[in-house]
Amino acid sequence: MLAIRPSSHRTVPPSAPGLPRNLLIGPVIAVLLALLAGLQPARAEGSGTLLLRSEGAAPVEAPRLRADATITVSGPTARATITQAFRNTTSEWVEGTYLFPLPEDAAVDTMKLVVGDRVIVAGIRERQAARRAYEAAKAEGKAAALTEQQRPNLFTNAVANIGPGETVLVQIEYQQPVRQSAGTYSLHLPTVAAPRYSPAPPALTLAVERSTAETGSDPVPDRDKIAAPVLDPARHGPVNPLTLSIELKAGFPLGAVRSATHAIRVEEPSQAERRITLADGATAADRDFELTWTAMPGVAPALGLFRERVAEGEAVLALVTPPQAAAAVRMPRDVVFVIDNSGSMGGASMRQAKASLLIGLDRLGAGDRFNVIRFDHSFDTLFSDLVPAEERYLARAKSFVAGLEASGGTEMLAPLKAALRDATPEETGRLRQIVFLTDGAIGNEAQIFSAIATERGRSRLFMVGIGSAPNGYLMSHAAELGRGSFTQIGSPDQVSERMRALLLKLESPAVTDLTATFSEPGVDATPARLPDLYHGEPLTLSARMSQARGTLTLTGRIGDQPWRTVLSLEAAQDGAGIGKLWARAKIAEAETARLTGRLTAEAADAAILRLALDHGLTTRLTSLVAIDATPRRPDGARLVSTDLPLNLPAGWDFAGVFGEGEAQPLPAPPRQRRAASPATQLAAAAPVALPQTATDFEIRAWLGALLLALGLLLSLHHRRVAA
Repeated sequence: MLAIRPSSHRTVPPSAPGLPRNLLIGPVIAVLLALLAGLQPARAEGSGTLLLRSEGAAPVEAPRLRADATITVSGPTARATITQAFRNTTSEWVEGTYLFPLPEDAAVDTMKLVVGDRVIVAGIRERQAARRAYEAAKAEGKAAALTEQQRPNLFTNAVANIGPGETVLVQIEYQQPVRQSAGTYSLHLPTVAAPRYSPAPPALTLAVERSTAETGSDPVPDRDKIAAPVLDPARHGPVNPLTLSIELKAGFPLGAVRSATHAIRVEEPSQAERRITLADGATAADRDFELTWTAMPGVAPALGLFRERVAEGEAVLALVTPPQAAAAVRMPRDVVFVIDNSGSMGGASMRQAKASLLIGLDRLGAGDRFNVIRFDHSFDTLFSDLVPAEERYLARAKSFVAGLEASGGTEMLAPLKAALRDATPEETGRLRQIVFLTDGAIGNEAQIFSAIATERGRSRLFMVGIGSAPNGYLMSHAAELGRGSFTQIGSPDQVSERMRALLLKLESPAVTDLTATFSEPGVDATPARLPDLYHGEPLTLSARMSQARGTLTLTGRIGDQPWRTVLSLEAAQDGAGIGKLWARAKIAEAETARLTGRLTAEAADAAILRLALDHGLTTRLTSLVAIDATPRRPDGARLVSTDLPLNLPAGWDFAGVFGEGEAQPLPAPPRQRRAASPATQLAAAAPVALPQTATDFEIRAWLGALLLALGLLLSLHHRRVAA
């Protein structure tokens, strides 16, 4: 809350001579208006100034931020450079901290700080050592920047000692794999860190409502690090504009190149190349960008086998799509639909989720059984058990879904466990599938992953990411652990196409029992456990070896038929960034092994740290830090620290996320409104100090005082005239 100082004042007696009451009304009202104005949050219209209050300091204008993304796609990989420009428009020395997203599979390996004509290249260090070096440089008045990973898809940049009127640049580079499904290639760039809901820590949870396994630790120990101020779009114009350019070199003649999320301009230098820019130039950073492309009709892209020379060996990347299974006898299914109706799903997201679930219900066939679970801060199961896909039950389910409204928090763990609970774990002859529709806006991902790994059983988990900025890390990793797949629906016109493609996967036999065998010894491949595959999805396997030679043999079963293919590694094409992607995949595998108990925390951390330092990657345990050699901030000059605000993701309802009538325009975590007195909470979380929007209260108070003085002078003049 804004600090309003009570001012001492004297009440004028009614009998005071020469001071008529009506003469004092104007000044008194002026003072009251000034006080009331100080209680109202300041509004920034369009690109107007936004003032943030830093703890222990006077209000200061937030640094302005612009970002530019330049991406080069080369066959199966993409290399991206994100340039963030921090502009300090004040007369103060400023430290700015900015929370931003990146693709969950990005290998972040480079950061540069540009101050004037100086370019400072960051080095990779263990996280705590990098933080200590940054804090020391900040205290010494040196220009410094620190890039830390909070989640594999969520990072923070802190930039210290931005001089008055100065603009500094932070350049981040990463390697990313291109995604492929059913002949369509895609590239994703998240642009806004969506607000995340963090369940209450154990101290705020009733002991009788907790299981023993869930006590004793905070489900989101870093909740403060994944929170940032969020602007209400009804009161603030968009901030953090983004420009984007992509060089697409597919390696084969291209067909359609599209974006369902943004208007783009496409140039065609050659049959196999495209240049893509945003049609409107700079755009608000409030939704994920997606680009898709296909091969020219009649053209079959080359075999997906690539290699790159790296230190002491070669790295190989294989993308193999098994043939479509022949028509088989359709197995009956048990399908549990889970739909998120929490506050962050308000507006367009809720409509997309409902439409998606209704399509899923319509695709159920004779012999199938189903149930529906909805959740926010609590959850409801529509039927007490699975019911047959008959018209009477389907009609009831459709009515239930149609009546859902978005509100409350996102307590995902309990409904997930309810969906995974299998009353007949030994039953054969039926497929058990879970279709989970959510934006994934939570901070307790580790709890979710652990529950899937320990309670999955024979179920297969299919995650459907809803909205303009879903949590891709949660979605993709949950699907991987659940041996299912991840589908993202970012706009209403994608609902029908992508849900039908997902449902085709659910109905088609998977490629199971996959194994990979290299003819040469000493190969370090990932993933160690190959996943099930579904229609149109390639197997992505990366490996490191002394030399790319010999063969790779893949075997499995499609339905009840065996499948086998042999690839010659010597036929692999040259690729870029394969070694980085291998290291990033190995790090993700070690994180999974830690969560599932296959590795101890100490062993997993040791493996992650070694890979990160060897390959220069930012991880949970390592950070990139850049420090200038020469102090810049004068002795005695104060340094004001602020958190840069974020846009609300497009389509989100601010009141649905943060509640009605918020006194604070930049609310503190938890990031979504909790329902009143949920059964598992004892009290609301204590308020967390965050930068708050400042007002011109002081100016209005002085204006009121001036008007009061003017009224007194006019009163004295009236007395003299009367005499």
